[in-house]
Amino acid sequence: MLSEVTGEVVEAFGRLMPQLSGSAPPLSQAALRGVVSHPAVTVLVARTSGAIAGTLTLAMFPAPTGIRAWIEDVVVDTSARGQGVGEALTTAALRHARAAGARTVDLTSRPSREAAGRLYERIGFTVRETRLYRYALNEAGVDAAAR
Repeated sequence: MLSEVTGEVVEAFGRLMPQLSGSAPPLSQAALRGVVSHPAVTVLVARTSGAIAGTLTLAMFPAPTGIRAWIEDVVVDTSARGQGVGEALTTAALRHARAAGARTVDLTSRPSREAAGRLYERIGFTVRETRLYRYALNEAGVDAAAR
């Protein structure tokens, strides 16, 4: 569990996030501190050979139907893929969610990320028949429909 945002953490996120999303802007140390210190968020990191090789964000919140948990922004450095880093991060997140009393843990993964999909199914996730909706807000915080 990440509790302190150091220069090493900022460097690691700067290296890892572009491997996850080409559109995600680089995070400053202050922005990362905001994520790590948020009460609904747990950021996990994995190390190989002493260096941060992967990260996962677990968000948990109470809802009328129980505590919900979502795994977001899972990324493993290309140099560490196939070494069990993603599985270690995911199983640690599941343990954390279970200990917090979450009823379920959800995540999304692009169909093109086939290895990730196989990993999640091997761990025990099942594909749900659902539709994911997204409402885009522009960078100024104005609803897309208001334009």
